[in-house]
Amino acid sequence: MLIVQKYGGSSVANPERIRRVARRVVDLRRAGNEVVVVVSAMGDTTDDLIELVKRVSSNPSDREMDMILSTGEQVSIALLAMSIQTMGEKVVSLTGPQAGIVTSDTHTKARIEDIKTTRLRQELDAGKIVVVAGFQGVNSHNDITTLGRGGSDTTAVALAAALKADLCEIFTDVDGVYTTDPRMVPEARKLDSVSYDEMLELAHLGAGVLHPRAVECAKIYNIPLHVRCSFNNEPGTIVEEVNRMEKTLVVTGVAHDLNVAKIGIFDLPDRPGIAYRIFKTLADASINVDDIVQSSMRDGTNNISFTVTQSDIRRALTLVEDKIVADVWAGGYTHEPEVAKVSIVGAGMVSNPGVAAIMFEALADENINLDMITTSEIKISCIIKHVDGERAVKALHRKFKLDQEPV
Repeated sequence: MLIVQKYGGSSVANPERIRRVARRVVDLRRAGNEVVVVVSAMGDTTDDLIELVKRVSSNPSDREMDMILSTGEQVSIALLAMSIQTMGEKVVSLTGPQAGIVTSDTHTKARIEDIKTTRLRQELDAGKIVVVAGFQGVNSHNDITTLGRGGSDTTAVALAAALKADLCEIFTDVDGVYTTDPRMVPEARKLDSVSYDEMLELAHLGAGVLHPRAVECAKIYNIPLHVRCSFNNEPGTIVEEVNRMEKTLVVTGVAHDLNVAKIGIFDLPDRPGIAYRIFKTLADASINVDDIVQSSMRDGTNNISFTVTQSDIRRALTLVEDKIVADVWAGGYTHEPEVAKVSIVGAGMVSNPGVAAIMFEALADENINLDMITTSEIKISCIIKHVDGERAVKALHRKFKLDQEPV
């Protein structure tokens, strides 16, 4: 089998953990498998490098940021390769460019466009374990680029797709994907399996185990993912197409996001192009909008509410006050700088009526008021007061009996 493994920063945070990873990789190779390992920077290295930059420049170029941030993974791959060598196995470490990872030109948030696998195949055919730096590649100008948040996960899945790997294992500091955050709900249950679509929703909604970009790539190329803990040998959660889950689980998990702010623009003219003007202005400022709800009012006017991250609320409000309200002839605006989003996710929801009613009943029983509601085929999300976030997650987890094994 050809197996791609990815180890996050906490898994290689110190020499002892690097040796532990090396032993796991060597055991996998000696079991007769071809092995490609993708590694993140050690521990808090990336954050430390960012702080170092701040001490010399208040406005560094994106190109130079990529140059320095890419060094963290290069340290990790060299140390891991050295550790594997001491165990008697042939190994080579490769940077993203050396591994043939070609990206778009955009620095700090590049996207993988191609992987030239010639060097990778040569090293594997020579019987070597290949250790690749995650999070990085090279653009058309031969400059090093980084892939932004979730970059190492995306690197691993993209390599698995390019090499037609049999499995991609994502090793983290948690045991797998849970029905909700076990730090908030101790009775949360680890899922044996979850579908790509469910994992994608959970990842977008705040579950930090996998990055949405990596899940999207795995779904497109049908690469099975195994989310596991690097500190034990227990099985984790398989992410794949799991059709049977529609029959056994109506709701798979509860997600939450406490990094949410809400803006409402009211008394908008009911005419074409109003929503375009609002969200084009925000998009041009690189402000990502999440949930959007429009409600029709009397006398030919509408209200529009939407959410952004709390870090974007000030910039968004400046645009709303200085430009958008006047451009769309609105009556005014309102905002809440801190709200919470709680969501239920499940592939079985599409074929089981009444799920929304059960969700709303659980929140009503806790006297939690719903501010906004958005839905998709496999998701229902509610915007509520920030202070009610944790209580809502616990209530929903309890209401849908997610601590119990499905029958």
